[in-house]
Amino acid sequence: MDKFDRQILALLRSDARTPVSQIAREVNLSRSAVSERIRYLESSGVIRGYHAQVAEPGEAGVKAFLELFYQGRRCEDYVERMRALPEVRHCSGISGETDMLVFIEAPSMTRLSEVRGAIEAFPGMQKVKTHVVVKDWAM
Repeated sequence: MDKFDRQILALLRSDARTPVSQIAREVNLSRSAVSERIRYLESSGVIRGYHAQVAEPGEAGVKAFLELFYQGRRCEDYVERMRALPEVRHCSGISGETDMLVFIEAPSMTRLSEVRGAIEAFPGMQKVKTHVVVKDWAM
C-alpha cells in the first residue's frame, strides 16, 4: 500500500460516498487509476465494506478526544492500528507528556467505551484519558 492508497482510504473513511472523480482530483490520479486502486483494495480485503453510521434512537452521537500515553512504540505504529476503528477521525502526535491526541466520533457512549477499550488494549498502552466534547463552536 502506497501513499495514494492511504490517501484514497482516508477520503473514503471520511465519506464513503465521495465520487471517484473527486477522489481522483484530490489525490492527483486519473479516475481509472483511482477506480482500479479501489477495486484492488476491496478484492484484497483492505476495504471490507461500506457502512452507514446510524445514531441509536435518542442519541445524537458522541465526540471525544482521547489522550494516549504509551511506551516503547512510535506514533505511526498506533496510527496504523487506529485505521481499523472507523470512529477514529484524527490522530495527532503532540508535544508534552501526552504522546498522541485522538479525535473520535461514535454513535453512542456505549460505542465510545468499546473503542476506548480497544485502544487501551494496544500493546504498550499505559494510560488513556477521555475528554468528551460538550459543546462545539463554529469559527
